[in-house]
Amino acid sequence: MTEMTTKPASMATVGANATTNTAAARSNAAVLSSDFETFLTMLTAQMQNQDPLNPLDASDYATQLATFSQVEQQVLTNDLLTNLGAQLAGSAFQQMAAWVGMEALARAPVRYEGQPIELRPEGANGAESARLVIYDSSGDVVATHQLDLSDPFFTWDGKDGGGGDVPNGVYSFEIESYAEGELINTHTALAYSEIGEVREEAGYVYLTLSDGSLVQADTVIGLRSPDGAS
Repeated sequence: MTEMTTKPASMATVGANATTNTAAARSNAAVLSSDFETFLTMLTAQMQNQDPLNPLDASDYATQLATFSQVEQQVLTNDLLTNLGAQLAGSAFQQMAAWVGMEALARAPVRYEGQPIELRPEGANGAESARLVIYDSSGDVVATHQLDLSDPFFTWDGKDGGGGDVPNGVYSFEIESYAEGELINTHTALAYSEIGEVREEAGYVYLTLSDGSLVQADTVIGLRSPDGAS
């Protein structure tokens, strides 16, 4: 398993994006104002130079005005939606910055550094039994544990299959679900992992977890303080 290297997040990122969007909206408004004046000039010239024996119908002018007005309104609406989106993303980003140092419950690998790792294992629908399989960063099986499906928690103490201590590193956890002795499903277990960074990219908020991986903030289904309090 390859660890991801992430660049430091900046709290000014979203603010800079919002400033850019606002400036763009003002620029669009200025362009629309200029375009409308140009449109009126052209419309006036069209009226002055029309064939007096075959003048344009008044409804044609009304149609042109209505069309320009619709385009103008659409551009302004798009600018408004862009600004609102930037403001909402910025607000969410600033709130989630307080998550740094907290533990997120997500389907992601976890860095082990001598402290027990708590999981929230769950079997697939229809499973009669389930087994937890623990892998190291190379993808090798470190240990397996039979799960009690009635217990919503499982704590891994950092022991391998022979009862020895595993080295510090990144470990992943997969749950194999069985029915009538047959494997019916395999999925990544939910595990608590410390949040090291909150970052924004392309309008989405991401969390950097203890193993260095990135997950979207909306994939986190639980959050607690490092002392284990939810």
